[in-house]
Amino acid sequence: MFAQTTPFSSFAVDDTDAAREFYGGTLGMTVTDVMEDMGLLGLETPGGQVLVYPKPDHVPATFTVLNFPVEDVDAAVDELAARGVTFKRYEGFEQDDKGIARGDGGPAIAWFEDPAGNVLSVLEQP
Repeated sequence: MFAQTTPFSSFAVDDTDAAREFYGGTLGMTVTDVMEDMGLLGLETPGGQVLVYPKPDHVPATFTVLNFPVEDVDAAVDELAARGVTFKRYEGFEQDDKGIARGDGGPAIAWFEDPAGNVLSVLEQP
């Protein structure tokens, strides 16, 4: 049934203007208005579009909602930090001074939040 469809992801924010500025300005993504009357934003990616929708009573998820694969996680973290992004620290993960977890066979990864508190990551995928 779904073999011929292209699935896409979506998540909520409490302020689409702040989301537009963060994803477009801070992260440098192309942000489009998908349905202006409903306040839907589109984050354009090489793999398709991610929808961002307004939800006034938004409660951020306690898990990562969007991962950004990068070839060099150190360079990505440095660039994001220079743009004002702060990286999260989690108990149970050994993270270096930059906030990058590198361990146990998984990819090097660092987590951060958007203005709505949604957890995002950059992870190394050469």
